[in-house]
Amino acid sequence: MSSSPSKRVLISGATGLLGSVVSALLSERGWQVVPLVRRELRAGENAVPWDPAAGKLNAADLEDFDAVVHLSGENIGTGRWTKARRQRIWDSRVESTKLLCSAIARTKKPPKTLVCASGSGWYGEGHDRELTEELPPGEENFFVRMVREWETATGIAARAGIRVVNCRIGVVLTPKGGALKQMLPAFRFGMGAMIGSGRQFTGWLTLREMVSMIHFALTTEALRGPINCVAPHPITQRELAATIGRVLRRPAWLQIPLWVVRIVLSPEMAEAVSWSQKLVPAKLVANGYRFLDPDLEAALREMLGKTR
Repeated sequence: MSSSPSKRVLISGATGLLGSVVSALLSERGWQVVPLVRRELRAGENAVPWDPAAGKLNAADLEDFDAVVHLSGENIGTGRWTKARRQRIWDSRVESTKLLCSAIARTKKPPKTLVCASGSGWYGEGHDRELTEELPPGEENFFVRMVREWETATGIAARAGIRVVNCRIGVVLTPKGGALKQMLPAFRFGMGAMIGSGRQFTGWLTLREMVSMIHFALTTEALRGPINCVAPHPITQRELAATIGRVLRRPAWLQIPLWVVRIVLSPEMAEAVSWSQKLVPAKLVANGYRFLDPDLEAALREMLGKTR
């Protein structure tokens, strides 16, 4: 019996923390992974070049792909936001998505599916209500406006008949990068802290869960539009700090005032981390997704090698 031909998937951000793991998983599952790269190709390299900053992407290079996974975007969690960096953060999400979607919409045979990163910033301040995907965007601010324009840009692909899934990603926990990697040194020295009051809810998930959700979005035909990519049980900042402390057997009693975040990073980040977001993965649950890491403490113990 002959095996079916492998599907081709184009991935932006393929060398990043998330993109590299997504690429590895899809390759293991039999997909032919082709990265979008911001440089000239080497001889014989299987990749597609683009220059999102200059608005350059050849639609002819995008023919015969079954799917596209768009994960590129400048890191928002490190370094101070200058005016120029704020613009790069916006452009790396909104403008790059417009460029990519416009190009794939012009192909003779468009891909069937586009899975695009998005953010929980769509909701803004959620207080204590459950945030599900059908809710409108929150009150106007930088993050709400950026995520709204980011998702709107994928409408170019949707109007071309492409199935679009917008992954509103929560806080991805992994010791390899992101928030958890930044927090661990302080916790290991007994200086673990929560941000602000600690009462605000946070949507979280593990890195492998995020990768699994992207694969699910690629292969579940009924899934369209925004999905909340979070674990099924939201936690507070206080609970997150306490659980990390318990797993590492270290105290977690300090508080980081929001004015520190405002000075070190930006007013926008200070506002975002002060939000309470009780995110619920309603559409994933409704479509039969099976969670790999639903429990925070168990997930942290496995990631950090701290089994009981």
